[in-house]
Amino acid sequence: MELNVDVFHNFFPGNALVTAGNLEDYNTMTIGWGALGSIWGKDAVTIYVRDSRYTLEYLRKCDYFTIDFFEGEHKKDLAILGSKSGRDGDKVALTSLTPEACDHGVRFKEAKYTLICKKLYEQKMDLSAMPKEIQNSSYKDGDIHNMFIGEVVGLVK
Repeated sequence: MELNVDVFHNFFPGNALVTAGNLEDYNTMTIGWGALGSIWGKDAVTIYVRDSRYTLEYLRKCDYFTIDFFEGEHKKDLAILGSKSGRDGDKVALTSLTPEACDHGVRFKEAKYTLICKKLYEQKMDLSAMPKEIQNSSYKDGDIHNMFIGEVVGLVK
């Protein structure tokens, strides 16, 4: 599998979606924090999802998730998917995006490319391990991030 991209800008806020579940029952959300790299001898992606997000429930119960990366013309769609909750209804229906089944999950047809990831690790971030300035600037409300590491097992362009 070959992927030539600007790895430092993939996860800029509003460029990517994480999705977990299957076409009959899934949830997706915009993500702005993440990294591509390697761990345990595997190509991997790391993402961060807050406790309050409905997608967190899907990530916890599913063994796989997808990461879709988009070009700028889909900013409005990704803004909707980052600000609305799937708990309240079909937020994807409010966008111009087309969900479709892929190996182990759901991707969006309009994505520039999709990473298919097998969940390897999950951990809630520990506030006590962070500098006070980060605690105060990012977690005043107590809505902590959970870190997920996934092995990249597939790529759809």
